[in-house]
Amino acid sequence: MEGIIIVNKPSGMTSHDVVDKVRHKLRMKRVGHAGTLDPLATGVLVMLIGKATKLFSRFENFGKAYRATLILGMKTKTADIEGEVISQTTATHFTREQLENVMKSFVGDIEQIPPMVSAVRYKGKRLYELARKGIEVERKARKIKISELRLLDYAPPRATFYLECSKGTYVRQLAEDIGQKLGCEACIAEIKRTKVGPFELHKAVDLQELNAGHVQSWKESALSLNS
Repeated sequence: MEGIIIVNKPSGMTSHDVVDKVRHKLRMKRVGHAGTLDPLATGVLVMLIGKATKLFSRFENFGKAYRATLILGMKTKTADIEGEVISQTTATHFTREQLENVMKSFVGDIEQIPPMVSAVRYKGKRLYELARKGIEVERKARKIKISELRLLDYAPPRATFYLECSKGTYVRQLAEDIGQKLGCEACIAEIKRTKVGPFELHKAVDLQELNAGHVQSWKESALSLNS
């Protein structure tokens, strides 16, 4: 068996948890994923089955789309609502126009500093491993591209937005950066990945329904595209 499965990842599971689940369901060891999703996040997770695991870099390079909600006025250690709250202030006075203008400033080719809770390596260690020990190190900014960043709903202090971006973009860091540019703290409340390259959420399968019949041919999908 070889190919891909587009899984709708549930919240509360790591991407590796999903890999283990798929291995168990399909009764095979050669399973991987292309593009990590945080435990908090839900949505599209591309699973590579059998020989398709060798094609990791091709799938990883696809652009991605998200629907996410941030909370203004709250800062946590992990930049999301599951982390320990560091500070919290009232931030309901910003107008929709102010928020939209700030979001527009992030569209295009920009630089972003990876968060400490990311999987980026620092001297052989993952940043999140250092973060768990309370260690914070200096990180280099990375070039990313945000193709679209649009405010969908605003009910202060919560703002829901749609994002299309390149690989290597950290949504939680974007939320913090938006807050900082606006003049307050911010963290992520929800993240849903709606698209990875050509693979969209409405075509994803829930884990509890997954079976061998959901394996798609990678030759007829991603690799036939010039992405």
